[in-house]
Amino acid sequence: MSPSIRIGVPLAFALLLGACASPPSQPPAAATLPAHWSSTLPHGGDPAQLKDWWSRFDDPLLPELVQSAEASNPTLAQALARITQARAGLAQARSALWPQLNATGSLSRAGTRLPPPPIVQTQASAGLDAAWELDLFGANRKATDAAQARARGSALQWHGARVSLAAEVAQAYLSLRACEALAAVYEQEAQSQGKTAELTRSKVKVGFESPSNGALAEAGAADAANRLAGQRAECGAIVQTLVALTGVPTEALRAKLQGRTARLPQAAPFEVDAVPAQVLTQRPDLAAAQQEVAAAAAEVGAAQAQRFPVLSLAGSIAAAAVRLGGVTSTGPSWSIGPALSVPLFDGGRRAAVVDAAQGRYDEARALFEQQARNAVREVEEALLRLEAARQREADAERAAAGYRDYFAAAEQRWRVGAGSLIEMEDARRFALTAQAALIAVQRERVAAWITLYKATGGGWDAQAAEPVASR
Repeated sequence: MSPSIRIGVPLAFALLLGACASPPSQPPAAATLPAHWSSTLPHGGDPAQLKDWWSRFDDPLLPELVQSAEASNPTLAQALARITQARAGLAQARSALWPQLNATGSLSRAGTRLPPPPIVQTQASAGLDAAWELDLFGANRKATDAAQARARGSALQWHGARVSLAAEVAQAYLSLRACEALAAVYEQEAQSQGKTAELTRSKVKVGFESPSNGALAEAGAADAANRLAGQRAECGAIVQTLVALTGVPTEALRAKLQGRTARLPQAAPFEVDAVPAQVLTQRPDLAAAQQEVAAAAAEVGAAQAQRFPVLSLAGSIAAAAVRLGGVTSTGPSWSIGPALSVPLFDGGRRAAVVDAAQGRYDEARALFEQQARNAVREVEEALLRLEAARQREADAERAAAGYRDYFAAAEQRWRVGAGSLIEMEDARRFALTAQAALIAVQRERVAAWITLYKATGGGWDAQAAEPVASR
């Protein structure tokens, strides 16, 4: 049999089996989404680009804190490290598509004393070995496709982590300003309660107030001081949260925070597309989940291709030298030829690998569907909370103003002796509760804007540049 026939027979046999090769893996299926949002869309918005959306707030410190967090936060550092790993995995997968070439070399020396005289033999060789697996059924190509999808997904996850981190910093900053606003209210209350207790103490001494009212005033002052101390501690804890997020030292951060104490940042409104599918294409986490589905689908194809024959070509060329008894012999050597491996029986191992890959694909597809539905829910909830806070804020403002006026009148009546201390304390409690409720509603409205920014992708788009992962 000629060399061409010896090479052609296994190649033809492998190509014949290629008719049974695995079908191409299915692309990710689109999630079932509603045609329109059921919640009221925000008014007064514009279709402006939401990239760097935190700069659309009226507080210049917030963008600075977000940029500090992006520069030093471990969450983004981990995401960048995952990008490096995914790109290295892609390079490894691509290398399987190319021939492998290795240099070899050896030197050995051996001797024997039997039979006399002693014989010493020296052997040396140097050469090249080459091997190439012909990817007839696409196993290596599918593995490369999976690695490429995961590399894209890791970059998308970095964008998602960036959006989430910015939202987390913004929410913490908002919580701090709301905490400071409530602390300012408690401080005013503590000062007022202190003056009331002092005045009541004087009235008790001259008999104009009963000792029980004096005790009530003292208790009110102590309770106000207690609330103020607790609120200040809560604000301090939020400052430490911002320190952990941004990496800015505590004292430096406190110095930056001095300028706008107790002032809640206000977000600029923006348009939200009426069709959920258009909004959700702006979410990097969904795009990453879709890439994971594509990777899992490619792995199904790679597992199916492993059930078919493997054809590879191998060759080597070397120069050898042998020295024996003072005589040196040299000469080249070479070899080349195909190798065919046909799986016949493996106890069901390859079939189990295919089933496992199919299961991972089904899981990734179901997870993508779940994330898409959760994304719709997040947008719906943010729209609901935004509209509810907008409607409630006007009522809360009227309630706070009314209770402030009522308390001022009750306090004036008590000071001139026309009202009771209990009546005044009730009025104070109503005014304090209404003011705290107003701050809470204002915080909820801004928090709903931040949540809506995040739920609509935070300004990310498919054309966003990939992050640079440093070694």
